[in-house]
Amino acid sequence: MSSPIAGVLQLIALIAALALAYRPLGDYMARVYSSEKHYTPEKWIYKVIGANPAAEMRWPAYLRGVLAFSAVSVLFLYLMQRIQGSLPGSLGFSSIDPDQAFNTAASFVANTNWQSYYGEQAMGHVVQTGGLAVQNFLSAAVGMAVAVALVRGFARSRTGELGNFWADLVRGTVRILIPVSVIGAIVLVACGAIQNFSGIHQVGQFMGGMQEWNGGAVASQEAIKELGTNGGGYFNANSAHPFENPNPLSNLFEIFLILLIPFALTRTFGRMVGSLKQGYAILGAMAVIWIGFVALMMWTEFAHRGPAFEIAGGAMEGKETRFGIAGSSLFAVSTTLTSTGAVNSFHSSYTGFGGGITMLGMQLGEIAPGGVGSGLYGMLIMAIIAVFIAGLMVGRTPEYLGRKIGTRQIKLAACYILVTPALVLGFTAVAMALPTPGDSMTNTGAHGFSEILYAYTSGANNNGSAFAGLNADTQWFNTTIGIAMLLGRFLPMVFVLALAGSLAEQKPVPETAGTLRTDKPLYAGLLVGTILIITGLTYFPALALGPLAEGLAS
Repeated sequence: MSSPIAGVLQLIALIAALALAYRPLGDYMARVYSSEKHYTPEKWIYKVIGANPAAEMRWPAYLRGVLAFSAVSVLFLYLMQRIQGSLPGSLGFSSIDPDQAFNTAASFVANTNWQSYYGEQAMGHVVQTGGLAVQNFLSAAVGMAVAVALVRGFARSRTGELGNFWADLVRGTVRILIPVSVIGAIVLVACGAIQNFSGIHQVGQFMGGMQEWNGGAVASQEAIKELGTNGGGYFNANSAHPFENPNPLSNLFEIFLILLIPFALTRTFGRMVGSLKQGYAILGAMAVIWIGFVALMMWTEFAHRGPAFEIAGGAMEGKETRFGIAGSSLFAVSTTLTSTGAVNSFHSSYTGFGGGITMLGMQLGEIAPGGVGSGLYGMLIMAIIAVFIAGLMVGRTPEYLGRKIGTRQIKLAACYILVTPALVLGFTAVAMALPTPGDSMTNTGAHGFSEILYAYTSGANNNGSAFAGLNADTQWFNTTIGIAMLLGRFLPMVFVLALAGSLAEQKPVPETAGTLRTDKPLYAGLLVGTILIITGLTYFPALALGPLAEGLAS
């Protein structure tokens, strides 16, 4: 069987598995966020943190909850790393330097999971499980809570109340992320991923010396790493490491976990706003982009010309032979079109166009299907922009889900889509202009520029994957990428929640013969076109200097 055929079969199997899980999981999440019942463990948590889960919040209060909780999380994780040398279970590793501790704390709280360190050579069991793994759950739950708040903005009327942040946070963690992660971890252990708390031990000879590896609760962290679209690996090789991702079956299962909640949330959205067709329209737009990117990636990696590529059956440099081009391409697209950032191959070794596809996937805003929560609210922002453009073309006040899209709404949506490009392009320009950051580049020319562009694209879009080749463990990159991650995560949330509040205050507009039907394929096509055009206009000059120039020159 040829590798392209194997790739198509993997894609079909993955789509079938996602389709089977779509309805039950989407409906279950809608019930979770609509329920008024509080389970006993949840009541204990509310009592400890002093929260009243029944109290409704307007958007400023909801935002304060998000920012306060995240700020405390950053501080807690930073301090845990700074005192690691004094903690039990540190495996003899010293405390983390201040700039790297800040970068890592910002990264995991922002659901980015960018890592400028070697996990197996820097972090002990306590920091890995009590710090990083905990934030994998909590940062994902924060994103889901903000998405649900925006959905309530569409579903409610004549009120500015968006629910309760603390209830949404706890329910998302206790009722959704933890149960699914437990099942995922069991499956990964069955596939061969390790799960222990062993220390450093020798595993065999390598190039004349003994190779040493430490154990860890890898399978459990791997499950929430993918399910929560986090991406931070226990080992530096991430999902290319056999302890994390042992075989093609585990590889396909990890991709399934990455896409599971983001796709299913469209069903949750449809159920909560009272129109499943609206959810299907958003799902269709996401699916078209994702499948299109997978097809482009497989084509450019299989078809690249040259004697070495022809002998290998395609561009195999930087890819695991366990997964091949098909499994690597599918993983790369899924992880960069979501906010996961996990890698089972090294994107710097992809062809010029292949590396550009991974970058463009992040630059779309990671909305196809995107991160848990962030993908849905990002796509809904683009849906509002698409409705606004359609309204301009026909000379009619734009409406979406019975809400008028006026000046306030479109300003908030515009601010949302401008924040991330400003961070990416601004930090990239400064890094390229200064003399010191360029010293971290392994390559020169277009590929070297791509290394820095990819780093800030990954950080500001809360992806966390690395292009490889860039030495990011410097004070400059640790600090600036850390800032980009925090601003790229929480500034958009300000605009999302403000938009949700303004929508919830409106009186629903009755549908008329002139109302744009946003549950039809025509609108889904308009939405896809809007996303691609806006992204192309924003990032095309930078892409032309990097991956496009490299691809055309090869």
